Amino acid sequence: MGFERIWHKGYPKGVPAELTFDETVMPEILTKTAGRFPDRDALIFMGTRIAYRELDALVNRFARALTSLGVAKGDKVAMLLPNVPQIVIADYATFRIGGAVVMNNPLYTEHELAYQLNDSDSKVLITLDMLFPMAMKLKATTKLEHVVICRIGDYLPEALKPLFPPVEFEKQEGVHLFMDLLNAQSGAPVANAAGWDDVGALMYTGGTTGVSKGVMLTHANISRNTQQLRYWFPTLKDGEESMLAIFPFFHSAGWTGMQNMCILAGWTDILVPKPEPDAIVYLLENFKPSLLPGVPTVYIGLLNNEKFRKLDFSFLKAFMAGAAPLAVETIRQLKALKDVPIINVYGLTEICPMGTATPWGGYEKPGTVGVPLPSTDLKIVDLATGKQEMENGKEGEICFKGPQVMKGYYKRPEETAIALKDGWLYTGDIGFLDADGYLTIVDRKKDLIVASGYNIYPKEIDELLMEHPKVMEVCTIGVPDAYRGETVKTFVVVRPGQTMTADEVTAFCRERLAPYKVPKLIAFIDALPKSTVGKILRRELREMEAKKTG
Repeated sequence: MGFERIWHKGYPKGVPAELTFDETVMPEILTKTAGRFPDRDALIFMGTRIAYRELDALVNRFARALTSLGVAKGDKVAMLLPNVPQIVIADYATFRIGGAVVMNNPLYTEHELAYQLNDSDSKVLITLDMLFPMAMKLKATTKLEHVVICRIGDYLPEALKPLFPPVEFEKQEGVHLFMDLLNAQSGAPVANAAGWDDVGALMYTGGTTGVSKGVMLTHANISRNTQQLRYWFPTLKDGEESMLAIFPFFHSAGWTGMQNMCILAGWTDILVPKPEPDAIVYLLENFKPSLLPGVPTVYIGLLNNEKFRKLDFSFLKAFMAGAAPLAVETIRQLKALKDVPIINVYGLTEICPMGTATPWGGYEKPGTVGVPLPSTDLKIVDLATGKQEMENGKEGEICFKGPQVMKGYYKRPEETAIALKDGWLYTGDIGFLDADGYLTIVDRKKDLIVASGYNIYPKEIDELLMEHPKVMEVCTIGVPDAYRGETVKTFVVVRPGQTMTADEVTAFCRERLAPYKVPKLIAFIDALPKSTVGKILRRELREMEAKKTG
């Protein structure tokens, strides 16, 4: 890339500004890792351990199984699974035969899934037995030819199997059990069919800003972004670390940051099918991971859990935060438990998704999401034209350039042309760079509230109210207003055992915000709508308000 930026001065020692990438695709990297660390645990699932040697053989077996179903190079294989061993096996098996994986959220409705399966041209769906009825409806209304059924108990220790009895279903044409397919095949090596420039995955955008779009990620994007992230932790040793896989693998952050990076580094993924505080505490107690990732809402839930606060964190080397920067109070509480690095990361599906991160062992600036990763360029452009580059401290749209930037949106050339211009990805996020090159996210362009001609960023109000001792969670939106155009409405979740009034919220804001930013409407709510990774869905609140007004 051949450029020098101010943020390079803050890089971790030993991390170059530009990387010389190993042009090896992820299924080949898995085989290499299995050769380097054959007996190292690749996955731990509820006590069941799968070593790298075994994982590579399982991938070979399922690659042959997919081929037996007629899956060929370029075909799409859809996943509808939580963090269970089958999702990793199926993902890498699809890679290995040159197919493209399509990750889907198991919490989506039939309507949402039908859209993504049809849009992606998926040929095979791999899902859980408890989702069988919906899977059969989808098979009837989409282009699916085969449905592969997994069972939670397939990889559970014998003592736990009775807790998850198999769901029985009528066998029929085009429906297969995952384990039947697997057991019918050999684990001997399968030749890699994935090309460096081939599309390896369609990852659908989260839908927080509208209709989901299929992001085409090539094997080059996937491998390079995984390498960029791995380089960021130079003091962590290959084959020695472990990570609690809290982010779901069907989400790009969990997929790259946990699944793929662990496979590249020979680390152990401790799978978390359902990231509830008590389950996380159990896994922390019993498996002692080096790294604990989470989104702000996960950390808030944990910090309100007495068992979590009483843990011995001597094993922990870092907290990792994604989806949104951690509030100052959350950082303070985590540091009080264990004074280790807190790495904020930022990105989006279109960049595979990692773009920036807090420097490992470097300066942590609360409220920021760190600096661009190696071989990544970033600029802030004006919101009006998208052409003028803004100086440090000035807000504008965040744009990325680098080897992790997507090929484009699947079957959407017009939208691709809007997002990709001269090699730059226009993210739709608003932010600014400081004098050291640290990035602060202000808000989504579409979340901006314009009231009486004033630009109001909901995130600013949210972060302020998170400092109030009675507030557990908060989300601010703009709602239509006949006089102001829009007005500010804030939804508040009060901490357990506390009571709060709208006047308290207003008074707190009036002391700290310009009058035009102070919420005019306050609503107390039991829980905020969230994505599967715990990201608050501002769009759903706006839609809820729109239905009220007709």
